[in-house]
Amino acid sequence: MKAPNTFVHWLKFNFVGAIGIGVQLLTLTLLTAGLHVRYLLASAVGVEAAVIHNFIWHERYTWTDRRTQAVATRFIAFNATNGVLSILGNLVMMKLLVAGAHMPYLPANILAIATCSTANFLVSDRLVFRMVQHPTAKHACFRTEGRG
Repeated sequence: MKAPNTFVHWLKFNFVGAIGIGVQLLTLTLLTAGLHVRYLLASAVGVEAAVIHNFIWHERYTWTDRRTQAVATRFIAFNATNGVLSILGNLVMMKLLVAGAHMPYLPANILAIATCSTANFLVSDRLVFRMVQHPTAKHACFRTEGRG
């Protein structure tokens, strides 16, 4: 069976991410409007909720063909890359757009998500869920298929 190409992974990544946006915006709204948490703290918590959600679905849907490390190792790597990138990018964008440009926090959050998404895909595809070639696959003299 042929492994999915980068475009297929990108489509799946965006599908999972779209649902993750819902998780993030719902968390942000519940914390700010419901519990009166300041928007920057609520943004960080919302991003982390989405990061956890997205990791679970990337494991089960987006990159099922790339299980080369322990799930805990991938989760830590995903949080250390996508999580940090998303939280820092989101907080900087939220501060600029909400405090600086006086934009409402929900549209500002959507712009922040869009800004970080391409970088997150590249980090996920090339680093967290990278395709690992086995050393024996590189050299024909080490291949075992076809030998009898």
